[in-house]
Amino acid sequence: MEPVEALERIAFLLERQGAVTYRVQAFRTASEVIRGLSGDEVRRRAANGTLARVRGLGPKTTRVVEEALSGEVPGYLARLTEEAGGPLVDGERGVRLRRALRGDCHLHSDWSDGGSPVEAMARTARGLGHDWCVLTDHSPRLTVARGLSPDRLRAQLSLVAEVNAQLAPFRLLTGIECDILDDGELDQEPELLAELDVVVASVHSKLRMDARPMTRRLLAAVRNPLVDVLGHCTGRQITGRPRPESRFDADEVFAACADHHTAVEINCRPDRLDPPRRLLRQALEAGALFSIDSDAHAPGQLDWQIYGCARAEECDVPPERVINTWTARQLTSWTGTGRMPRKERPGPAASRPRPHP
Repeated sequence: MEPVEALERIAFLLERQGAVTYRVQAFRTASEVIRGLSGDEVRRRAANGTLARVRGLGPKTTRVVEEALSGEVPGYLARLTEEAGGPLVDGERGVRLRRALRGDCHLHSDWSDGGSPVEAMARTARGLGHDWCVLTDHSPRLTVARGLSPDRLRAQLSLVAEVNAQLAPFRLLTGIECDILDDGELDQEPELLAELDVVVASVHSKLRMDARPMTRRLLAAVRNPLVDVLGHCTGRQITGRPRPESRFDADEVFAACADHHTAVEINCRPDRLDPPRRLLRQALEAGALFSIDSDAHAPGQLDWQIYGCARAEECDVPPERVINTWTARQLTSWTGTGRMPRKERPGPAASRPRPHP
């Protein structure tokens, strides 16, 4: 095992486990430092005991590098693999559906509140077997998450093009997690949203709003032709500092999702698992499509999709109702026109043209 591979695998497993950021960052930083040195210099420093003097390396990361160079599986990695490297769910729950997924429609980078560069997120998604994923950093109003201004989002689009040139045929799609404002409007310039491949719209403020105004707020968003996915619809938190579900008329909202070709997100974060099963079944009965998304803020969290797959299977969500099972071309055709992929379409589907600038 190469030292960089060992360091990155440790970081991945720590993120998958939900470890605090500073523990992960030590290994991510060390992997970048080692990647920037020649192999000869790394081996020479390891041999003469000066590797720990390199800025960005500490005692634990140095030991990982030295053990990897000696041909061993580093002890830290072996212990972590035993502790956190196994299946995240019991038995075969969600496995069949996870195998059918081609991508992930909701993930964050260090451009907003994620912890890793865009390329690292894309490379990890590719390594997990995805054909594509959608970069969905936050919109401007979420300042606590360093939401992207229009100018920063435009700059990110150029970066996405560069990443795609490096990682082809894997495809990183352009996107955003756009705040749904109090009146249901979207927190970004409409002309810019129209340029993106996928728009995930989510509520992040006034989550305790009364049910009727919250229903109107969500209806305005899901009926907007620029919105493709309704993100974590109840806003609940079930671990850490628990937060109750937002109250809204689920029958109205999910029916609107079905009518206006807006997928309901099955958010896979262990602290969210949103929507709860009763609402997931309600959305299924309403005829909605679904997007099973990791909402990853670090590369290792991309592996959390299995949680959503298990919940979808428990609620009998068929793979053909999950937009992540589509190719990138099918997905972007649907977000641009509202037309279902031909092979998935049981009959004529209404068109939802997207406005263009």
